[in-house]
Amino acid sequence: MSSDWFRSVAFRRVLVILLLAAAWEGYARFLGDDLLFPSLSRTVAALLESTRTGELPSRLLNSLWTLGMGYAAGVALATLLTTLAISTRFGADLLAMLTAMFSPLPAVALLPMAILWFGIGQPAIVFVIMFSVLWALALNAQSGFRGVSPALRMTGYNLSLTGWRHVVHILIPAAFPSILAGLKIGWAFAWRTLIAAELVFGASSRSGGLGWFIAEHRNELAIDQVFAGMLVVILVGLLVEIGIFRTVERFTVIRWGMQR
Repeated sequence: MSSDWFRSVAFRRVLVILLLAAAWEGYARFLGDDLLFPSLSRTVAALLESTRTGELPSRLLNSLWTLGMGYAAGVALATLLTTLAISTRFGADLLAMLTAMFSPLPAVALLPMAILWFGIGQPAIVFVIMFSVLWALALNAQSGFRGVSPALRMTGYNLSLTGWRHVVHILIPAAFPSILAGLKIGWAFAWRTLIAAELVFGASSRSGGLGWFIAEHRNELAIDQVFAGMLVVILVGLLVEIGIFRTVERFTVIRWGMQR
């Protein structure tokens, strides 16, 4: 029975989480300095207190709203560039050149210019999030479409699938693993960029997001609240990865037999 449990992916992941939680609590108790490294129990207590007062949920909602706008803008622009790249040779050359130029550039490096262009506040953060999503998604999507085999393309034509029907029923499903990988990478970049940007200038009329929550409590030396904010960053990442992307994978590429 125990071997059957260990074969379960969910069981192994829960076991890893429990081991990490035990290591966190044990190391904090061994260190004995909550100002330097608060324990997991103290961090959870701080998280519950900030949730009870409503501060943490409001900051989290602000961050998620900003993230959603930046992520959607990045996906839309990446879609346009990818469409141009797979339609024309000039578009392919343009995307290749832009990706080579801007993909190595950290989005956070654009913060000073974003401040000059948009001012301190949400529009500047949305811009840097869009920039962080754009190149990873566009490059992965283009690679996916270019990787569709000629035989599969010809199969679509033999089935009288032309125009948008060929794109929807043949090209997009074949390229979807790469597109999904780009969406996941773009999400990770966007979430990290958002928190980093909010740590720097994420407050406007005390309406900052989760990054500003961490920065504010760091300045107050409320380290348990800082760790609570970072714990929420991790939990949101896990929820999006497991709750959204894994679900999409299960109902698409895994069901289609394209991944195991």
